[in-house]
Amino acid sequence: MPKSLRTPRQRQLQSLLTAARKKNGMTQADLATALDKPQSFVAKYENGERRIDVVEFIDIATAVGAVPGEILAQIQSVDESAKRTGRRSRKA
Repeated sequence: MPKSLRTPRQRQLQSLLTAARKKNGMTQADLATALDKPQSFVAKYENGERRIDVVEFIDIATAVGAVPGEILAQIQSVDESAKRTGRRSRKA
């Protein structure tokens, strides 16, 4: 299993967390304050320069008003062919 910052699942995670933050009307600075982290922490994981661990993921998802399990379900739907081609799965 690749540990790249650029895998389809990693990009999907970045996209979903960024979309949830924006949907909640939060800036990167707002989220950073809520997490007690520097704004660069948010910028780096959103831009794919940094991976986040599971505890950070839960904290971020909760802070932006998302349900961590729902985000995980969407990431899990990225199938093997999508990982190879960089496209998201069309399966439900």
